[in-house]
Amino acid sequence: MSKDFSKEEVLKKLGERIKSLRISKGYSSYEYFAYEHNISRAQFGRYERGEDLRFSTLVKIIKAFDMTLEEFFSEGFDGKE
Repeated sequence: MSKDFSKEEVLKKLGERIKSLRISKGYSSYEYFAYEHNISRAQFGRYERGEDLRFSTLVKIIKAFDMTLEEFFSEGFDGKE
């Protein structure tokens, strides 16, 4: 990701990464994943769409994927589309 990134670009990439990981874990529904991991279903849907989220919530989501921060950010944040 270039140094000249916007908040919207970062949120979009976060949303894409969260959705991709959820699907790769076998969850076709974001609602079921959110419910199983005690995350607000409505909020989780907004996160996948690239809407604003708190860092503490992102950490909770990353833990739900059983990943480290390094693993989470290892794909999709290198500036390549």
